[in-house]
Amino acid sequence: LKAPLCARLLWSDAKMAEAEYNVSVPRLNSLLELDPYLKPFEKDFQRRYGLFEKQLTLLEEAEGGFDQFTRSYKSYGVHRMPDNSLVFKEWAPAAEALFLTGDFNGWDNFSHPYAKKDFGKWELHIPPKEDKTPAVAHNSKLKVVVHTRMGERLYRISPWAKYVTRHEKSVIYDWVHWDPPQPYIHKHPRPQKPRSLRIYESHVGIASPEGKVASYSNFTHNVLPRIKDLGYNCIQLMAIMEHAYYASFGYQVTSFFAASSRYGTPEELKELIDVAHSLGIIVLLDVVHSHASKNTEDGLNSFDGSDSCFFHSGPRGEHSLWDSRLFNYSGWEVLRFLLSNLRWWMEEYRFDGFRFDGVTSMLYHHHGIGSGFSGDYAEYFGLHVDEDSIVYLMLANHILHTLYQDCITIAEDVSGMPTLCRPVQEGGLGFDFRLAMAIPDKWIQILKEFKDEDWNMGNIVHTMSNRRYGEKCIAYAESHDQALVGDKTLAFWLMDKDMYTNMSALIPMNSVIDRGIQLHKMMRLLTHGLGGEGYLNFMGNEFGHPEWLDFPRVGNNESYHYARRQFNLVDMDHLRYRQLYAFDRDMNRTEDKYGWLAAPPAYISAKHEGDKVIVFERANVIFIFNFHPTNSYSNYRVAVGPPGKYKIKLDSDEIHYGGHGRLDHNTEFFTEPMEFSNLPNSMLVSKLYYLLP
Repeated sequence: LKAPLCARLLWSDAKMAEAEYNVSVPRLNSLLELDPYLKPFEKDFQRRYGLFEKQLTLLEEAEGGFDQFTRSYKSYGVHRMPDNSLVFKEWAPAAEALFLTGDFNGWDNFSHPYAKKDFGKWELHIPPKEDKTPAVAHNSKLKVVVHTRMGERLYRISPWAKYVTRHEKSVIYDWVHWDPPQPYIHKHPRPQKPRSLRIYESHVGIASPEGKVASYSNFTHNVLPRIKDLGYNCIQLMAIMEHAYYASFGYQVTSFFAASSRYGTPEELKELIDVAHSLGIIVLLDVVHSHASKNTEDGLNSFDGSDSCFFHSGPRGEHSLWDSRLFNYSGWEVLRFLLSNLRWWMEEYRFDGFRFDGVTSMLYHHHGIGSGFSGDYAEYFGLHVDEDSIVYLMLANHILHTLYQDCITIAEDVSGMPTLCRPVQEGGLGFDFRLAMAIPDKWIQILKEFKDEDWNMGNIVHTMSNRRYGEKCIAYAESHDQALVGDKTLAFWLMDKDMYTNMSALIPMNSVIDRGIQLHKMMRLLTHGLGGEGYLNFMGNEFGHPEWLDFPRVGNNESYHYARRQFNLVDMDHLRYRQLYAFDRDMNRTEDKYGWLAAPPAYISAKHEGDKVIVFERANVIFIFNFHPTNSYSNYRVAVGPPGKYKIKLDSDEIHYGGHGRLDHNTEFFTEPMEFSNLPNSMLVSKLYYLLP
């Protein structure tokens, strides 16, 4: 009896695989027209899309659709009913028994057992007290007691816990029931998706000059006004998902539904986002679904006592470099957990989208370890690609963009995976943007390895413009990555120890400070104008923050000295940090007026190695850079598309930007119908000054 059944199952799997290859991807032809080199991989796109469609169908059949499925945060964990009874629900398939203990029952490990349900689920109903108040009070501590089949008794935090805290003398976080009598009510609607995306990458805990962990309230009252003034219209918040180890920068998540308590309460984070919305600023969450902390007592790892549960078992479930656990994206309850997690942050806190961390690790079974990624398309298709992860990302983007029209998703991928930022209906993964990660690496390489006179204009321009057509990029000169201990900020690469003694505007600039300030502005403007369809800056780097980032840890005697942002430097009138701040502000405001980030890629008309000059046109704005350390040019001809009169709108050499004021802003430049660099018009720029006077 078993043999024919097995044969039938094998036949069905074969038919299913054949069906997946024959799936019609709605707009695949559009993708192949955009990039014909993808044609040999047509079956890969069909298979991926088939698996994606299959999951959507299963969600519809088993859960009533993805809308209901992704609201599982409303039933899992703990919830108060209208009559003040409490319902607890968990998924722990390998557990033998589950109990709830905590302040409410005097930490009795057996008085409140969960009832076992189908598919590894467990439920517990606790009626209200005699006075009709909930049996578990707001702000009281809880634990799930897990009895394993091996006879162990484990104390765990619910994976769906919304708030966890750590006692000052403890290393383990506690699950705290969060049900405030007066929850924060959002007052302001989400802003519309901006035409151009200018991102201020931020970390709440270091957003203060003081040597301590800063708060949500500090960010709301002291940092948001700066971001608004600077002209950024988007904040990317790092290290919000709770992480037991502060020095992990938020990338070793222990509680996925809990906003980090080290900065304050959930209500204070909601206020932060609401106030940002009132200023017209959208807020993205740096979401970590690529891996999870190995912590067991206050993390997801071994929640039910098994090696698997939310993760792959064995070596596939461990990241060898990050020392963390890897999700099983094909698991039904794992999909429920992760997709509901995205929905939770959108609904409960009203985030406007996500920057997905560690996408390269998700896309490949090798996680990018030891892979150079030459750009050969064969690197992006085949058995080394993790299609479970790809389907998860397709589902995540499809659901988010279906439910929230203005939702923005950004992928952190270093591999260059084609179609990462193409619509799911084309067979793509559905992200809106990818990070242009080669650009900051290029700037660091140049500063480390080349003299000013050896800068290669063509190589710089190639790095800025080398991106997949039709897939939008977020450009940045530096993010938090470049400033971590072992490296340093661009300003410190440029000026180093001279920043300690020579940043006063009351004394003449020495050559180191002069060069550093001019290059700091030029590198950022070139990145802003040429590098992508969005721009990102890490907090404090806009004004040339010195030194580097290092969180308190044993290796630095738990020091906060480098885990802070010295905004006080820019508040002092006599320091040149104000000049860099002013340039960054006006650069953003100029982009807001002309919209070059939202325009098609630039037309590059000059990348002259001898002159060290770069010229390009974007959004009818002409960008002209002279990187030569010693040569100035008079009546320098540059190519122009639209004819007419041009005026200076942003000048890095202005005195209030720390420049030398060598250009006359009343000068008008008129085009001539003289073809130059394959453009129909050109004009003479009267003065093009070199880097240092």
